[in-house]
Amino acid sequence: MREMLDELKKKIVAELELTDIRPEDIKDDEAFFQGGLGLASIDLLFLCAVLDFEYGVLIDNKELGEKVFRNLTTLAEYITQHRTK
Repeated sequence: MREMLDELKKKIVAELELTDIRPEDIKDDEAFFQGGLGLASIDLLFLCAVLDFEYGVLIDNKELGEKVFRNLTTLAEYITQHRTK
């Protein structure tokens, strides 16, 4: 799980071009939205595409997205359980 969390932190910073955030600055339980990383909905769409391409994980509805994108830990757990690549 630790490896997945660290990998996701690096991917998020790189793919979303978060120049003011370092991967090691992201806490495992930090929210993606609402005062956490402060991501926008367009960032979420881009992350969904990255997850599909990199891990074969499809997040295709709002309810699932709200569950999975609570924080980095919930995302890592979901990927670990559902990855196809």
